[in-house]
Amino acid sequence: MVFKAATFHGMELYLESEHSRRSELESTVANALAVAGGIDASEVTVTAAGQEIRLDGTVATQQEVMRATAVAESIRGVRLVRNRIAVG
Repeated sequence: MVFKAATFHGMELYLESEHSRRSELESTVANALAVAGGIDASEVTVTAAGQEIRLDGTVATQQEVMRATAVAESIRGVRLVRNRIAVG
């Protein structure tokens, strides 16, 4: 039996999981929200779909809603932020 290196049209095979990229982006945005000043993001959830970020949850003020959007937009790899955070 002969084992060959995995290739695709003569090029080395490289697989990157969409799940791992999505999880990494979600974690990066969530961590940035957690340490950012001017927002209590303890009730905010972050969901990624490709390079789109969706923010859900509640914060105390409208300024925190705007701050969450600004923080998420500043993260490398984020192309669009859909902010569904409610004031409550």
